[in-house]
Amino acid sequence: MSSVIPALIVIPARYASTRFPGKPLAILNGKPMIQWVWEAAIKSKRASRVLIATDHDLIFKTVQSFGGEAMMTKKSHPSGTDRMAEVARKIKAKVYLNLQGDEPLVTPEVIDQLLRGIGNSPMATLVHRIDSLEEFHRPDVVKVVRNTKGEALYFSRSPLPYLRESGIPLLRHVGIYAFQAKALRQFVTWKPSSLERAESLEQLRAIENGMQIRVLETPFQCFGVDTPEDLLRVIKRMKPSEVQGKNLKKAKGSKR
Repeated sequence: MSSVIPALIVIPARYASTRFPGKPLAILNGKPMIQWVWEAAIKSKRASRVLIATDHDLIFKTVQSFGGEAMMTKKSHPSGTDRMAEVARKIKAKVYLNLQGDEPLVTPEVIDQLLRGIGNSPMATLVHRIDSLEEFHRPDVVKVVRNTKGEALYFSRSPLPYLRESGIPLLRHVGIYAFQAKALRQFVTWKPSSLERAESLEQLRAIENGMQIRVLETPFQCFGVDTPEDLLRVIKRMKPSEVQGKNLKKAKGSKR
């Protein structure tokens, strides 16, 4: 019987994308975007192993070229969670963390916050404060409300909650999830729910089926890459040391 590791980070990396085909391989300051995410993940103090789950041979070979571990998975998976579940059937862990491959600014501290914060909850995810009404009203910004125990009540692309009074903290979802092994196995057996289809938000499947999601607040602000234009915005937010480090490695011809 194979041993069970404490925590496995899975980074789903699908090649096809309507708005940005080949997105995981997009070059960001000299390195493919998927490598930036992987480098943050391997610095986690709480993760036992990091694996990139892909459906494309070019991504697989790219991951191997920079020293990462990759696994080929089915092209037919409708979501990253389903792709992670395929990995979970082969690699046993107590907790699985689904780390989006299009979040190149993610930090190891954020990852560890989620792995630490899940506790005994079936699922956990992150939020940060919304600091402008413009952001609050954007449909691409997923809003979250939670109960007094810090569990999710609802996620929506619509402004949530309705602001009859001011002073209520407005929370934006950061699309990183941690699952207990049992919860992950259960989640992927459920069919997409009506609210999930209406909002195009996978996490609503858990809420509709009564699964609790612990919601942890973090100072980290998500800057996901969905389009080539988003790459430019991410570069502007990168620290000068990250760019300088990349240039130094490139000059030396080094490879991770």
